[in-house]
Amino acid sequence: MDLIANNLSVHGQFSDMASFRRSFSGLIAMRQMARRWNRDVYCDRQMTQAEAMPGVPMAKAVGSLPEAERRAIMTWLDRGGPFWDDVERRGEDEWLESNGDLVTNTSVGEAAFRSIHGVETGLVSITPSEWNMSPVLVTWRKVKEPAEQMTVEVGNWWETSALASALEAAAPPLASWHQLREVALRRFDRLVFGESCFDPLAGVPFARGAADRLAWGFGVLNQLAGCFDESGKLTQEGKQLSNQYFHGDMAPFSDSSKREKNQFRRQLTFRHPAKPEEWVLFGWHGKMKRHLIRFHFSWPVQANEPVYVVYVGPKITKR
Repeated sequence: MDLIANNLSVHGQFSDMASFRRSFSGLIAMRQMARRWNRDVYCDRQMTQAEAMPGVPMAKAVGSLPEAERRAIMTWLDRGGPFWDDVERRGEDEWLESNGDLVTNTSVGEAAFRSIHGVETGLVSITPSEWNMSPVLVTWRKVKEPAEQMTVEVGNWWETSALASALEAAAPPLASWHQLREVALRRFDRLVFGESCFDPLAGVPFARGAADRLAWGFGVLNQLAGCFDESGKLTQEGKQLSNQYFHGDMAPFSDSSKREKNQFRRQLTFRHPAKPEEWVLFGWHGKMKRHLIRFHFSWPVQANEPVYVVYVGPKITKR
């Protein structure tokens, strides 16, 4: 589970430096708690511009703290991060709402967007604030045809004891490509992974973000493979998954282009896991946008048949 500091939980609610300092120390304590579980708390580069007290931005309030305390806070929020807003923003045709307010480019929106896309993500908030509630309900909307929307519940913590319990219950973070392989083989029962499909990851520096995204992609495929009715047709849930993730220019799953199939035909052709005597072109793939890593799989997904994953590794069709 990833954690993001909720920048919206700082909204000018403090009347003096003492109350601000006391409350902010709780956020620091939760970050220290997360680190004991081998996790960090992502933050927003703009968080220091939020109002701590009416007319007083947080950066100025933090500047009034003792030097060691001030330096530790600003190293995290202003220089060192990690920052969630280093990643790409949402498309112009999509936004996120919570309690009637737009939260698209906020920590709340980012946590919801990650959760919708299979990366379990929660919030840590300052207390007291207007955001001392859990879960936080966030609705993602896309207006480009076909118009879509989805509501997700985002966990939110403002006390160290409650956060500790949640971290203890959460699955440990992926720490290696080998661990990803073991999780994939154990968890996704409708997928058949080729015997050597993870071999191309050998020598690739491990990136937990990419590993989480790969696990999410396997999960979507596994879910789609179970969305068929007794007549072998896609259920409504299956149609929604197909429209959301497998169609459109920005879809995370797509077929290789004709040019790529012509230029990289040999590299895109793999021995079929269930029919070793057959060599088949596997153009369909899942994309990890920030990491040039792909996984190739059989298509179309059909009722009562597994999905075959034949390659997990660096992008094959590099120019």
